Amino acid sequence: MAPVAITSEKPAFNPKRNGQALEDLSDAIDTVNILKQNIKKDEKDIYAESEFDKNKDKTKFRQYEDACDRVKNFYKEQHTKQTVAYNLKARNDFHSKTRADMTIWEAMEKLNTLIDESDPDTSLSQIEHLLQSAEAIRRDGKPRWMQLTGLIHDLGKLLYFFDAQGQWDVVGDTFPVGLAFEDRIIYGTESFKENPDYGHEVYGTKYGIYSPGCGLDNVMLSWGHDEYLYHVVKGQSTLPDEALAIIRYHSFYPWHSAGAYYELMNDHDKEMLKAVKAFNPYDLYSKSDNVPAIDKLKPYYLELIDEFFPNKVIKW
Repeated sequence: MAPVAITSEKPAFNPKRNGQALEDLSDAIDTVNILKQNIKKDEKDIYAESEFDKNKDKTKFRQYEDACDRVKNFYKEQHTKQTVAYNLKARNDFHSKTRADMTIWEAMEKLNTLIDESDPDTSLSQIEHLLQSAEAIRRDGKPRWMQLTGLIHDLGKLLYFFDAQGQWDVVGDTFPVGLAFEDRIIYGTESFKENPDYGHEVYGTKYGIYSPGCGLDNVMLSWGHDEYLYHVVKGQSTLPDEALAIIRYHSFYPWHSAGAYYELMNDHDKEMLKAVKAFNPYDLYSKSDNVPAIDKLKPYYLELIDEFFPNKVIKW
């Protein structure tokens, strides 16, 4: 915080100040606070069991062994090219420039032309998937910040239009680099044999460049849309830590679904894991929902965006 000059002088009287206007403003603020409290009373805890997916056959999702060649080829390329060296370069490139200035909704519309080659569960446009996730969270009565997180969680895929070398450094399940590759990563350690870091004297060891309990904030996850959006949003929104964790870790399936890398966690990560697990059904199982009516839903979500993003135009 910048230094503040301290003075004992009383502020000058301003005759233009209106006492009634101040009272009216105070009453208006009280009214808004009451409305917010009523909204919160109607909201369910984020950890309450999801309702929208109870009748869905979940065995039909994430069937990677039966996936088409497009998906299998994607992961072969991703697992070969996601190295420590590449990840260091990607982070340096991120901090070196701003790629675009856009509102959240403009970013959603730009993303709408991308079909995720890593996803075996849907061929919907990105904006349709984002609205499916947000609407499922909304129907279950979860907090407004969580609804917004559902709406924006994949916006990091904008990276594809900027710095990406392909889809392999934008989409797909994420995993740490700089330590031995885990068999609980999709397609297992065999899929990493052509990666230059495989079997490395440091990067190929159990903890690699990390130490037990170091905390996931200190772990370099494979560069892609999760990491990118996390860095974009954390300094430009008022979203809580849980939302930031959902954005950063929602594709980290070896961790939140398969139980890998727990030895790297600290106490904060344990709390964030609960939030990521609570969000996961809305990301995964909403993909079979009906196609949302974008124009009808847009006004609601524009208001929601403004609630958590102080500046309408975001630096990407």
